[in-house]
Amino acid sequence: MKLITISGVDGSGKSTQVKLLQEHLESQGQRVLYFHAIEFGIAKKLNDFRLKYCLICRYLDSCKKDKTPKSVTKANFCQIILRRFFLMIDIARFKSLIKKLNIQGFDYILSDRYFYDSIVNIEYLILRNNPRAKLLDFQELSSRRIPKPDKSFYLEINPEIIMSRERKPDQGIGYLEKKTELFKIKLGDWNMQIIGANRDKNAIFNEIITKI
Repeated sequence: MKLITISGVDGSGKSTQVKLLQEHLESQGQRVLYFHAIEFGIAKKLNDFRLKYCLICRYLDSCKKDKTPKSVTKANFCQIILRRFFLMIDIARFKSLIKKLNIQGFDYILSDRYFYDSIVNIEYLILRNNPRAKLLDFQELSSRRIPKPDKSFYLEINPEIIMSRERKPDQGIGYLEKKTELFKIKLGDWNMQIIGANRDKNAIFNEIITKI
């Protein structure tokens, strides 16, 4: 079974490319699992559980004013520690998932946002909380535990192009620029292939196909 991951900043086209690739592989008779590191994560599941079963939400309606998901752009020290802890658990859970899928005869796991994206998200929060923070220990510890993809792609796109679209991320261009910087620092260590994403989605997809 092969693991293919597509990473990049918010709005770079990850989901579009993963879906195109999934349709292509399934049309060839391959068994494919779509994976999303954020949706898979314990933090997301706990938040969904809170929104569904919180008594305050149910009886006072105070949490239901706006259920539109908002991107996290800042966190305190305790919240960052929790995210790092949850990431380690999610990686262990993912390793178990890989074993089950191998037994079931799956051919591919296609990851829309991989744990690399989770690391970059946490690093952004660390630097936002403490601009002088050292990230090396966290990067190395996390990266060593993450299952290595067979192919890992990074969609490189100008943040200004993302923000010029009608549907754009709510975090703002500064957030996208900083995450782009953090990704570029780690591209070599994570052995990610750069795909220029300032193009038509079909041109991007064709390049990905030729590299798989």
